[in-house]
Amino acid sequence: MSTLPIGDYALLSDCRSAALVSRAGSVDWLCFPRFDGPSVFARLLDDDGGHFSLRAAGDAEVSRGYADQTMALETTFTTATGVAVVTDAMAVGRNDRGHELGAGSPGALLRRVACTQGEVELEVAYAPRPEYGLIHPILEAVDGGVAARGGADVLVLSTPVELAIDGSGATGRFTLRAGEAAGFALHHARRWEPAPPLWTQEEIASRLDDTLEGWRSWSRLHQAYEGPWRDLVHHSGRVLQALTFEPTGAIVAAPTTSLPETVGGARNWDYRYTWVRDASLTMEALWVAACPDEANKFFGFLAGAAATQLHRGTDLQIMFGVGGERDLTERELPHLAGWRASRPVRVGNGAWTQRQLDVYGELLGAARRLVDQLGELDAWTQRFLVAAADAAAVRWREQDQGIWEVRGEPRDFVYSKLMCWVALDRAIGLAEQLGATDRVEGWTATREAIRAAICERGWSDRAGAYTQAFGTDELDASNLMLAITGFLEGSDPRMQATIDATATRLTDERGLVYRYTAADGLEGEEGSFLLCTFWLAQAQALAGELQAARATFARAVGYASDVGLLAEEVDPAGGGEMIGNYPQAFSHIGLVNAAWAISQAEDDARRRQPVAAGGGKPPASGR
Repeated sequence: MSTLPIGDYALLSDCRSAALVSRAGSVDWLCFPRFDGPSVFARLLDDDGGHFSLRAAGDAEVSRGYADQTMALETTFTTATGVAVVTDAMAVGRNDRGHELGAGSPGALLRRVACTQGEVELEVAYAPRPEYGLIHPILEAVDGGVAARGGADVLVLSTPVELAIDGSGATGRFTLRAGEAAGFALHHARRWEPAPPLWTQEEIASRLDDTLEGWRSWSRLHQAYEGPWRDLVHHSGRVLQALTFEPTGAIVAAPTTSLPETVGGARNWDYRYTWVRDASLTMEALWVAACPDEANKFFGFLAGAAATQLHRGTDLQIMFGVGGERDLTERELPHLAGWRASRPVRVGNGAWTQRQLDVYGELLGAARRLVDQLGELDAWTQRFLVAAADAAAVRWREQDQGIWEVRGEPRDFVYSKLMCWVALDRAIGLAEQLGATDRVEGWTATREAIRAAICERGWSDRAGAYTQAFGTDELDASNLMLAITGFLEGSDPRMQATIDATATRLTDERGLVYRYTAADGLEGEEGSFLLCTFWLAQAQALAGELQAARATFARAVGYASDVGLLAEEVDPAGGGEMIGNYPQAFSHIGLVNAAWAISQAEDDARRRQPVAAGGGKPPASGR
């Protein structure tokens, strides 16, 4: 079983699929040709799941980081005899630039090692295992590489080094001296498609340079945020872009499956799909971190995937495949041991059948935030968003499973009611763009009815806070969104009480926030949630508690990996180790929005400060 810490891995992406690379230079997770496709390498979940390692032979000091403004990884191996740098990337299309990043991605993993000092002996180990490790393919040496055939997949590894083939694996050693380099390229195709190409060393170097420039062109075009934690916000923006499926505009919650919420537990879910909630919130975060000029594509994707459901009068499905697929039936893979024996390993996600009423609010919230990027809406998207608002107006009184996808009985979750309120509030603001001014009066009346219900039934005198569901006393971090959405001012006494209750009674010993502590119908426990901790920082900023907000933010970002990636949770029993699917879009969304809220609150505070005698400006905020 895999025992490496989750934070040991770095993400590569071509805006279609993703790979995870360990500090030791091993690609232990890669799905072709889509995020939700079967894995080719899955050592992340089982020792025999397949891997592709390129590293210094023997002892070496390792350091790494992303190349400036890119999602290409540079890993430096320093040995007793020299220094070698491995650059890893998923290739984007030739001359993919700016908005077109990933449009022509060929489905290729690029790995190039260059010796920068002395000489370094390196080793390669290549063991492809398609279909989540079920297939041990036949390897065959070909001119310039190694071909692998088995099942529906054909893989071709371009290599300048002759590899020794042993069954379904291949290994090799070679030495580079200062100024020398060696490049590898792994291509994938389906058996019925044209054979994957073999690339020369010149082609590999050229495509790697082109991929670096593609990412930098995207960053230059999209990223203008200049507030506190600028580098973290920009990096999170690139991570969120890396989780985007370029052909449709869909955004996955994470590129992995079955990394557990509790080590050794069964809360292991497949996150390689597009949740309407997560994707909508991602678009809002990109408004801060990366100016999402591709917003029309995302809303067009959702309209195409889901609009017929609303027109038929059924609930909006909460999640879809990255191509717009609706059936995401969940199944288990018993042949995989799971990360640190955390079973079962699952593909698909049974939550696709759940009812979650909050999705209408996140969808319309993103549309309202991105109205300038969306421009003039086509008739199809207009009808889709109007239908979403109408559905929220009709269904807000009904029960559901809530934001956390509780697998018990439906309840009257406060967050679900709140987001129905948001759906109507934002639809009212968008009424002209939606061609729906005739609905404003009705939407307004229902919005006020929801407000009254939340204020009367969502508050608990016994808890001294807004609670998880009507008629309960349990706290829930999602109620911090009462301030974040603008339902209540951060300075509202009940809101402040809810913020304080979350900070003191819904946190672990490190000050990280749990989603909730109430029973949820599932066995086992879970860690504290990084998203919820960022929500707390954001709510504290909105309440004017700037020192507390900065401290909360610092606690959360302190758990980022050495390459700035965040998982879903932090294990309270594991010495502060990250757990859950990785990297998690929700966590990076939280980072971006909290940084923005703190930046705005500090700007407001400075504007309110009296100018010192003699004139001059108040000092700018530090980091």
